[in-house]
Amino acid sequence: MIKKLAKSIREYKTPSLLTSLFVFFEVVLEVLIPYIMSYLIDEGVYASNMSMILKLGVLLTFMALLSLLFGFLSGAFCAKASSGFAKNLRKDMFNKIQTYSFANIDKFSPAGLVTRLTTDVNFIQNAYQMIIRTAIRAPMMLILALSLTFTINLTMALIILIASPILVIGLYFILKNVHPVFRRVIREYDDMNKVVQENVRAARVVKSYVREDYEIEKFSKVSDQIYKDNTKARKILALTSPLMQFVMYACMIFVAWFGAEIIVRSGGSELETGQLSTLFSYTMQILMSLMMLSFILVSTTIARPSAERVIEVLEEKPSITNPEAPIKKIKNGDVDFENVSFSYTGDISKLCLKNINLHIKSGQVIGVLGNTGSSKTTLVSLIPRLYDATMGSVLVGGKDVKEYDLETLRDGVAVVLQKNVLFSGTITENLKWGNKDATMEEIKHACHVACADEFIEKMPDKYDTYIEEGGTNVSGGQKQRLCIARALLKKPKILILDDSTSAVDTKTDTLIRKSFREELPKTTKIIISQRVSSIQDADLIFIMESGKILQTGTHNELLRTSELYKDLYESQNNKRRKK
Repeated sequence: MIKKLAKSIREYKTPSLLTSLFVFFEVVLEVLIPYIMSYLIDEGVYASNMSMILKLGVLLTFMALLSLLFGFLSGAFCAKASSGFAKNLRKDMFNKIQTYSFANIDKFSPAGLVTRLTTDVNFIQNAYQMIIRTAIRAPMMLILALSLTFTINLTMALIILIASPILVIGLYFILKNVHPVFRRVIREYDDMNKVVQENVRAARVVKSYVREDYEIEKFSKVSDQIYKDNTKARKILALTSPLMQFVMYACMIFVAWFGAEIIVRSGGSELETGQLSTLFSYTMQILMSLMMLSFILVSTTIARPSAERVIEVLEEKPSITNPEAPIKKIKNGDVDFENVSFSYTGDISKLCLKNINLHIKSGQVIGVLGNTGSSKTTLVSLIPRLYDATMGSVLVGGKDVKEYDLETLRDGVAVVLQKNVLFSGTITENLKWGNKDATMEEIKHACHVACADEFIEKMPDKYDTYIEEGGTNVSGGQKQRLCIARALLKKPKILILDDSTSAVDTKTDTLIRKSFREELPKTTKIIISQRVSSIQDADLIFIMESGKILQTGTHNELLRTSELYKDLYESQNNKRRKK
């Protein structure tokens, strides 16, 4: 796990090493200062040696300033290293997510991925900051201070040494109990993010159904649970403070008691006053070092579940990858399904598509009709390899889609999904998702074909009109037409419209289909629709039900042979007449 995370340090190795180096110098000076102080007291103040006082005073001042400088430099480099590490870690995770197939994304909830990129990385960053600075500082100070304590007086050193295990054992039990609570808190952050995302995305639905109170209650439950578990964890951790205070004051009392007794008994020959003062400083340094080590353990305890979750994302293997020698060119828009079956889970007992066989010639217009849940979207998702067929083969241009370079395949297959998505930015910026090098002339032509130019030209800023996140400032029909125009800019061999004109009026729908026939004669067009009028002029219509193709034919053929198609056609036309 550590090795995997360490790969994200990269260019911040130098600041990390410099942090540890400056911490080393800072600790050496901090430990030496009390040692020299004992000489200042015993050989300067008590001996009334002014020259010694001045000499050691200047030295101590210089050492204090130098220690301050090293502390500042170690803090500055530590901040740079930890922030840079977190930046790289987020970038590595985000880049990894871009390689995921839909199957991989389905494994991690969107809320879970957001938590991993934010909260989890913050915990890991804090732990790394502690490791490169405090994890160097604490052991060094512990070793150096304890070593110098032994050189001053063996009895005093043993008192501190005996007290240390009490603190260590107490901290161990505290951390052992707090770790599972923090693991639970991290999962609860996922739940909270999910509630917030759902509420924001469905804000109109929430307000339409006056469900604000319900949403507030739902959020409060999750938030309260995080509060309870966080409070529980913090209460357990709060025990470190009284434990530290108890051990520290106990050490101070014993050091003062036995130190004073040794000074009086030996007349200062075994232990001098300045040395006793130094022992107090070293006692504090040793115990504080142990306390800092406990903080490191706390930080790493909190970060450990987060690190495990981040590693899950980084080690997840994309279920769809490029072949070794991928095909870089699509010959034409032919589409063939040969005995194709598909399951989202890979379990053949839970098939969504069952033994699909179909053959579509390049340039044909294909209509796909079926009830909700008949797996129409699943069928077309296999063409650009958003998912891979569980059994059988999907061919494009006469070649199995698994033989193509993914970028080549998806550039050649434009999909306007059922859920249209626009991003924050201008209309032009959104359309250039289809082709980043598209000229303004090409953009306007694509919008003309998609019948989007008629409303764009009426906008004050036209193609520079800013689209809010999710396209909330345009209507559903406008959003659909912009998404169609974006897909057309790819100049695809195959164009898939997944119920993407459902929010468009029938007149505009007719105009769009007319433009397709005139402007895209060589492009294979697969249209999924609940409206018979949208597909009745298709070269071939597939009727789907429960993951199977029930019937195939033209509009006229299906009117004669399919009761389902005939009933749907007549019901929709009767409604239209009544209107």
